[in-house]
Amino acid sequence: MLPQGTLDTFVSSTRRPVSEAIFTSNEIHDRGSVFVANIYRAATPQDAKQRVEQMKRVVHSAKPATHEMSAWRCMTLKPGHSGLAGPEDFELQSGCKDDGERWAGGKILNVMETLGILDAVIIVSRWYGGEMLGPARFDHIAECATEVAKKFKAQEELLELRSLLESLDVLLFDLRKEYQQLSAEKVPPSDSTSSSTSAPAPKPTVTIKKPDYATLDVTKAKRLIRAREGSITSVKSLIAKLRASEDSEPALPPNHE
Repeated sequence: MLPQGTLDTFVSSTRRPVSEAIFTSNEIHDRGSVFVANIYRAATPQDAKQRVEQMKRVVHSAKPATHEMSAWRCMTLKPGHSGLAGPEDFELQSGCKDDGERWAGGKILNVMETLGILDAVIIVSRWYGGEMLGPARFDHIAECATEVAKKFKAQEELLELRSLLESLDVLLFDLRKEYQQLSAEKVPPSDSTSSSTSAPAPKPTVTIKKPDYATLDVTKAKRLIRAREGSITSVKSLIAKLRASEDSEPALPPNHE
């Protein structure tokens, strides 16, 4: 029978689709004990606790772990705030659970703090093998947690770089479009185009094929970002020169009849 107060959580977690871990560590085997870590996204401490319950009641239901040690760090919206005021509207909420392995949750939380992991929960599962490991167990817990935390951090960095790259692509597209429009306006009309019966010249068009960044790694993303920033600087310089030449052109003399 489930302890009082956990029935609702259990029913809720079993009805909800099982969330896949973002990353799972390699198993560590030591004198019969097995350690493995999983990291999940968690926007709130409640999300984190639900992931832990799901790990216990669903994922490991067929082979329950002796300990499901966990820690979480979540950047949450302060009560009564909208988030529009910036970082001041948010607060960091963190916590940990030992699940019978004293000090273990704090070891995991320390890993997350050291690596700056946010909006995630790390769960380290241990199956006891019958022989006490002493302080070595904390090394195994930290090693598993560090492995998934580093992978998570690298993924988050890559997602941020991709987002920045896409923003730079949009900015570069707009700047190139502006430059082509200004360039077209600078072209003097020919005799045929100056005729009142001639058709207006078509406006320049700029087309862009959206790049696929799905297979991009951190190194390539940083290289592309530097290239985009260089291109943006160059196009801005060209636009500035065109505008400066417009300002320096002499005014046409008045037309006296």
